[in-house]
Amino acid sequence: MPSNEQHTVRPPPWWRHGHLWLVVAGPVIVVVASMVTAVIAARGADPVVEESARHKAADIGSQAAAERARLPALQGRNHAATPTAPDR
Repeated sequence: MPSNEQHTVRPPPWWRHGHLWLVVAGPVIVVVASMVTAVIAARGADPVVEESARHKAADIGSQAAAERARLPALQGRNHAATPTAPDR
């Protein structure tokens, strides 16, 4: 018998290669995660705060900061007036 025949082996289809899925899976997961994040952000958007509310919040914050700044002096004065330790 003549051995002139060539046996050609067809490579498997592209989806049968395991390494391909390792390369493709990472970007696909990132795209899906970004879409999920966009949907969550669009559905749960915070309301816009008006300017007057911002100023009120800033005033309240500055008053609270002033009270916290005076707190060590008040505690020291109260401690000096009462010789026993305060109950906590």
